[in-house]
Amino acid sequence: MVRDQVAADERSGAAPAAEQPAQNEEQRRPVIGVIGDGQPGSARERLAAEVGAELAKAGVHLVCGGLGGCMAGASRGYKEANGPGICLGILPGTSRKEANPWVDLAIPTGVNSAQGALVAMAVDAAIVLGGGGGTLSEVGLLLRDGKPVVALDRTGGAAELVGGRDLGRVSVRLAQGAREAVRMVLDALHERNPQKAIDIEK
Repeated sequence: MVRDQVAADERSGAAPAAEQPAQNEEQRRPVIGVIGDGQPGSARERLAAEVGAELAKAGVHLVCGGLGGCMAGASRGYKEANGPGICLGILPGTSRKEANPWVDLAIPTGVNSAQGALVAMAVDAAIVLGGGGGTLSEVGLLLRDGKPVVALDRTGGAAELVGGRDLGRVSVRLAQGAREAVRMVLDALHERNPQKAIDIEK
C-alpha cells in the first residue's frame, strides 16, 4: 500500500508523505520548571536542591534559568540525585559560561528579563520558591497557559503571594516541603494530561 501511494505521488508530482516518528522516551518525560530568586547561599537555594533531588527521583526533565541561587540549587540537587533526564538552563544572557556547573544544556538567549517567558513556555508545570517580580511574571504566564504551579510555603516573595490562592479560574497549590511539592505538581499535571505523568518513587 505504501509503495502504491509513493508511485501515485510520483505520478502526480506530489512529495511523498513523511512518516511521523514515534516519540522517544526523553520526549515523553514531563518537563518541570523550578523558578525563584538567584540569591546564592540562601535557605531557598538549599530547599531548591531538595526539590531538584525529588524531581530526579520522579524521572522528569528539569528546566530553570540556569544561573545561581534557586536555579543552582535545583540543578545541583537534580544532578547529585542522578536525574535520568536533562537539566536545561535557559539563560538571560549571551554566554553559556554564565550557567551554573550542574546544567547539562545551557541555552543563551540574550533577551535578559524576557527569558522568564521562555522558561514558562518550555515547561509543562513549575515549582516556585520565593522570587520577586520576574518570578511573579513567570507564574502569571504559566497560569495564563493553564500550566500547574505549586508554591513552596514559607519561602516568601512571589511564592507567598500566589501559594494557596485562586487566581481567576486557576488555583496555585501550596506545598509544605520539597517532596510534597513534586507530588502535587505531578498530580496536577496528571489531571491536566494523563499521558504526561510519571509516578514519584514511594
